[in-house]
Amino acid sequence: MGDVLEPQTFRITRADLVRYAGASGDFNPIHWSERTATGVGLPGVIAHGMFTMALVGRAATAWAGAGDAVKEFSVRFSRPVPVPDTDEGTEVIVTAAVKEVTENGDTRLALTATCNGDKVLSLAQALVGKR
Repeated sequence: MGDVLEPQTFRITRADLVRYAGASGDFNPIHWSERTATGVGLPGVIAHGMFTMALVGRAATAWAGAGDAVKEFSVRFSRPVPVPDTDEGTEVIVTAAVKEVTENGDTRLALTATCNGDKVLSLAQALVGKR
């Protein structure tokens, strides 16, 4: 227990937000309009929470070695992920530490996602099945 897994970095651009909006049907203007986002008190356009969650799930799947190895997955959203209108966008860095190995050999991971040094998810965890 306590082992730390290799961090994974995901870049998010405004183009990614447009693609995600199309795929999810979530066209809320806080995800594409600077004026709307700042008008409601956000720091600017923000990534969809479920998109951020999906990136963390993608990291858990990669660590597990297979999509069907992730038995449980949960997060709580704690901060928005601002996405500047630049070619570089922003980065979300996902880290994981082994929190527990169950009696049947499954591994519970404590997950952390940060953007610009700020923790954007809290209480994030995944239960990964024994391979």
